[in-house]
Amino acid sequence: MPKIELTAGPVEYQDTGGDGPVLVFTHGVPMSATTQWRKVVPLLAGYRCLLPTLPLGGHREPMRPGADLSQRGVARLLGEFLNRLDLRDVTLVLNDWGGGQFLVSEGPGSGADRVARLALVACEAFDNFPPGPAKALAVVAKVPGGVWLLMQAMRLGAVRRAKGGYGGMSLRGIPDEVLDDWFAPATGSRAIRRDFAKFAGSAPDRATLLAWSERLREFDRPVLVVWATEDRLMPREHGPRLAELYPGGRLVEIADSATLVPEDQPERLAEVLTGFLAETGAAPAGRA
Repeated sequence: MPKIELTAGPVEYQDTGGDGPVLVFTHGVPMSATTQWRKVVPLLAGYRCLLPTLPLGGHREPMRPGADLSQRGVARLLGEFLNRLDLRDVTLVLNDWGGGQFLVSEGPGSGADRVARLALVACEAFDNFPPGPAKALAVVAKVPGGVWLLMQAMRLGAVRRAKGGYGGMSLRGIPDEVLDDWFAPATGSRAIRRDFAKFAGSAPDRATLLAWSERLREFDRPVLVVWATEDRLMPREHGPRLAELYPGGRLVEIADSATLVPEDQPERLAEVLTGFLAETGAAPAGRA
């Protein structure tokens, strides 16, 4: 898998290649984009899909000790990724972690100018950082040894399937081999656990989050908001509220899905996404 050295440390990524419009996918905590989007990317023929594994706890190489792994720091790291690979006219696709949208309100040189579209798929928004059931993770992350204990607990099937955690993120159920892939880095590496803890405990206070959200009104390019009707983590009202916040926002709700829409409804999500792309000037390569 390719790897790029950024200011915070090395970031691995998947690149499907080709000369089609560029889509950059992000992921949740502590996941990887490669496995989170594994059902959707094969349905996007004619697009160049890039899937960086950001330092949210599922990454396999630790970041530098002084790296800024806050919500804003990781958003800026995502912008650095776009800059370093000279990606242009990017469609940025988020699911679960919503901090990537804060990139678009960063200043010149941040990579924000490279984002032509946003697709916000059942992700954190407004003051929902982290989502309600996941707030305990932020508390655990601040306790010495807390992330290690969490990783040990995640070995237990009952914990993995708990509806207040990963068991509630997909109606279909996340396969154990996928969960193993997500949890292995932090289970086996103290340095990865350090990075995980830094990010998990980094959400600012409610007033700051809402102030950041207000700045997103300045992003006047197309925005697709995809919300899941049976999501336990992302409030149902946040979908229409996000679509209204962005001047170019539009809302599509997908039924029979929880937070991980790429897991529960990959075909429907790909259909909605490709329709949005075609309508906003990013038809796949080889198609007018």
